[in-house]
Amino acid sequence: MISIVVPAHNEERNIALLHARVSTQMQVQIGAWEGSDWELVIVDDGSSDDTWARVTALAAADSRVRGVRLSRNFGHQNALLAGLAAARGEAVISMDADLQHPPEVLPLLIQKWREGFQIVHAIRRDSRSLALSKTLTSRLYYRLFSYLSGVHIEPGAADFRLLDRQVLDEILKFREEGLFLRGIVHWVGYATAAVPFDCCERHSGASSYDVRKMLRLAWYGISSFSLVPLRIAVVIGLAASTLSLLGVSYAILGWWLDRAVVPGWASSLAIMSVLFGLLFVVLAILAEYLGRIVVEVRGRPRFLVRETAGAVLRPRNRAHLQSAAPTDVRTGT
Repeated sequence: MISIVVPAHNEERNIALLHARVSTQMQVQIGAWEGSDWELVIVDDGSSDDTWARVTALAAADSRVRGVRLSRNFGHQNALLAGLAAARGEAVISMDADLQHPPEVLPLLIQKWREGFQIVHAIRRDSRSLALSKTLTSRLYYRLFSYLSGVHIEPGAADFRLLDRQVLDEILKFREEGLFLRGIVHWVGYATAAVPFDCCERHSGASSYDVRKMLRLAWYGISSFSLVPLRIAVVIGLAASTLSLLGVSYAILGWWLDRAVVPGWASSLAIMSVLFGLLFVVLAILAEYLGRIVVEVRGRPRFLVRETAGAVLRPRNRAHLQSAAPTDVRTGT
């Protein structure tokens, strides 16, 4: 079986077309392969519109559609994890509900999997339809992430990918809060391939993934994979302390030799203000890491399931998972 996992937040006008296009590709392209079966798992991430009503209607009409409704909005990454935990396929594909990830790429991902690759990334080609600022910031971030963490992420990679069941079972063992899937998938290794695609325009509605959420995800990614920001904070603190010590030594030496107050205290105060500002930046970085530790220690579930639609959702019972239970489909723990 092949599973397609789709997180959805306020996507009522996209769900029906998404199902139709996915069905076409899976029936025509994949259904021709002997022994193939598939399912579409749609995760409603606390939508305020009729997204869940559309999902339940599809599940009633098509037995291959399964729905997971979260108790509130837990965020895109946690909704994606909820869908991955519910998926039953030997290969699991994740994609967005807004149709910017074209379903016509699905057969290409599956073909690579059948060739023996366990992770297949769909890599977005740069195009004129993408804002130049988004392209540049994306490339800059992935370069920074790769430099700080040592984990290379191909520019243009997002959450449109195929995971083999073995890879997915290993990823579901991770207990981290705020799991940065884009980094984890590249970190785990395994045989990897890439398929380029052209990003489409959003079919309907507006994205709920604003700049604030993007910046939060970016920081989660770096802080989850790298201690370099903490080391940079140490260097800044040492540099600030050294400069302050040199300034004090200069003032004392001038007073000792000339018995006069060293002029230029206005500039000294300005320098001290800058140094204090740097120290506050250091404290903020330390506070962020301490906050992450508090969140991890609390051990709260990453998502809660309010209800389901379609076939009964049960985690897979695989022999090699008996020593390390997979993420619970109802609690995310």
